[in-house]
Amino acid sequence: MLLKELFYKGLNFDKFLESAEEVYKLKMEKIKNSINMDDVLINKIKSIGKKAYILAFAEDWCPDCQINLPGVSFICDLNKNIELRIVSREGNDKNMEKYKVNGKPRIPTFVVMDENFNELGVFIELPTILKEIINRGNETETLVSKRKYRKGEYVKDTISDMLKIIGL
Repeated sequence: MLLKELFYKGLNFDKFLESAEEVYKLKMEKIKNSINMDDVLINKIKSIGKKAYILAFAEDWCPDCQINLPGVSFICDLNKNIELRIVSREGNDKNMEKYKVNGKPRIPTFVVMDENFNELGVFIELPTILKEIINRGNETETLVSKRKYRKGEYVKDTISDMLKIIGL
């Protein structure tokens, strides 16, 4: 299936929240409400003049989805040129084939596309900074960083990674 077709079959963030189990919905709302960006970055996001479509493969029960979806939704709330749609990983194995990591689909997987639905880039599972910390192999640093990540303290990094893909 084409990414454009899949995008239009997806749910926006609000509909995704409505369909989520209450405990997961509350966590995503809490993370989104805790996002605190400086005015300079907010104005940069608002100034994006080109259309961008973001297709997310995600599940409400996934902790990484609960952390990263609110950040991407935050960008969309600030700029209507950027649209997010969410589809389930379940049943989309073929559509996720290209994005597997070590032979396995990871979620969330965000596919960022331009106004013509041409792929600009992909964000898979974790923000770049956290992947770098994990790859350094320092167990203490990794443990501390993962704890902070689970609390939503790296959502700004997710937003930053997504903006780089969009071209900001």
